[in-house]
Formats: sequence, C-alpha cells, structure tokens
Amino acid sequence: MALDLEEQEQVDEAKAWWKQNGNKLIWGVTIFLLAAAGWRGWETWSRTQAAEASMLFDSAVQAASVNDLKTAKAASAQIMEKHAGSAYGAPAAWLAGRVNTESGDVKSARAQYEFALEHASDEGVRQMARLRLAALRFEENDLPGALKLLADPFDPAFQGLAEQLKGDLLAAQNKLPEARAAYKLALEKLGDKSSLKPLVEIRLDGLGG
Repeated sequence: MALDLEEQEQVDEAKAWWKQNGNKLIWGVTIFLLAAAGWRGWETWSRTQAAEASMLFDSAVQAASVNDLKTAKAASAQIMEKHAGSAYGAPAAWLAGRVNTESGDVKSARAQYEFALEHASDEGVRQMARLRLAALRFEENDLPGALKLLADPFDPAFQGLAEQLKGDLLAAQNKLPEARAAYKLALEKLGDKSSLKPLVEIRLDGLGG
C-alpha cells in the first residue's frame, strides 16, 4: 500500500534518526546487557564466597569445641586469607586468637586479635578483641599498652570484665586507690549471677583500705 506524503516523511525521519543514533543505541543496549550479566555473575560469586566462609567458620567452631586446635587454626586461617572482608573474617580471627592463647602461642594470638580489632564491623567482636589483647599485653608485662586498650568505653555486657582487668593492671602498678575503684565498678557491672564476682571481691579485699 502506497504511503501518503506525511507517512513517507515520518519514515524518512526515522531512517535518518537511526542512521545517526542506531550504533549508539546498539552499544547502549549491549553495555546494559553486559553490566546486568556481570552483576548477576558477581552476585553468584558473592553468595558462593559467603557460603564457603560460613562453612569454614562452622568447621572452626566445631573443631575448637572438641579441642581440635589444628583444624580450628587451619579453618580460621583460610577465612582470614580468603574472606577477610566478609562477616566471618573478624570472628574467625578472634576464635583463632583464643585457640592460640590456650595452646600457648601468644605471638600468633596477639596478631590475630589485632586483625580482629582492625577488621571487625561488629562492635561486640571489636570489644572482645580489645579485652583479649589487653589481657595478653598484661601477661607480657606491657601494663601501659594494656591500659590504653581499656581506655575507650565498653558496652554494658563487657564493662564488668574490662573494669576487673583494669583493676588487676592498676594493682600491678601499685595504684591501689584506682584499683579499688575499678574493682568496685566491676562488681557493680558484673551482676549478681556472674561467676567472676567472688574473685573480684577477693581481690578487692586483698587490697585492704
């Protein structure tokens, strides 16, 4: 069917527009499709990585619970090496630090607590790492370094432990009034059901005054 003049003009305009913009449109669609495919690929890879990190962390926790220190260390090391930025990186470092502390490898434990402190996105994990690291520095007789780690505030769940450790550090420096104040605050924050409370009371009584 023949086109009238107006229709022919519209066809000619469409051809001219396509000639000028067709390649841009094709490239735009191609880039969009490639980007969409890349995003789907990244999502798949991300889910795979998260699943692997989760499985490794479960393995580390189970191994630690039955005192299989070799397996716990190996699984934690894989997480820190391959999945440091994941949600499991810092907890794995904290777990490895605890395992190494129990096995007497203080140097490795300190490095792993420092890793947890640096990489943790969860404040609870950061505070547990600070407490563990402060305790290690106390054992190494680095009293100023240990106290520095305890200087920032702790959440109520950890404050009692932090004050008890602070009291120990201050008592070791013979700063008895400050140690008494820390122990008293520890007793207040630990709560009546805490198994640590009798130990803190004994230490407080031992200071006299």
